[in-house]
Order: sequence, then structure tokens, then C-alpha cells
Amino acid sequence: MEPGSYTLLVELAEPATVEFGAQGAYDLDAGWYARHWHVDYLLGHPESRVAAVYVTEHEDVECETARALNDAASPVEGLGASDCDCGTHLAYGATRETVEAVAAERHDHPL
Repeated sequence: MEPGSYTLLVELAEPATVEFGAQGAYDLDAGWYARHWHVDYLLGHPESRVAAVYVTEHEDVECETARALNDAASPVEGLGASDCDCGTHLAYGATRETVEAVAAERHDHPL
């Protein structure tokens, strides 16, 4: 299977408490989230929706993108990946532009 990466831009319309499995519950502000892994927890909340998907084919840029998102936005600590040393793979921005600019820059194209 060819490597590749994606970033989902997820809007959370209202503040919500979201359970992230073994990581526990997180109180999240309304706004925009950029997410790679375990997105099913965030998307399982009725106030969330996928607004955009950005992809890179044939190259793994996931951790690089996560670091860039965390620099540009607010990292939601403790939601990293089990096979990397990133602190988190979930970033929050109050506006869509905050996270979308990074996702668009780091990936080849939107879907």
C-alpha cells in the first residue's frame, strides 16, 4: 500500500465534551479542529461536521503537518499517536482560516 496523509477540517458548532476513548473526556471549544487520527471520537459528537479534507498521496507528511498545525493553532494535548512522538494530532483554531491555511500548505490538494 502506498503511503499518504490526510487532514480533516472539522467544525464543532457548539462547545462540547467529547470522550476520546482511553484518553478520557475533553472539554472542547466551538470552532475548527484539524485532525489526523482517532477522528471518529470527534465526529461522533452531533455538533461536529467535516468541512474539508486535504490529502497528500504517496508521501507521509502526517507528523510534519501536526507540528505545523500545533505551531499555528492551539494543540489539544494528550491526543497523539501511539507510533510517533508527537504530543498531539489535534489542533484547535477559533477560525477556519487558522487551521485551513496550514492544511492547504502541507498537503497536495483538497478532496
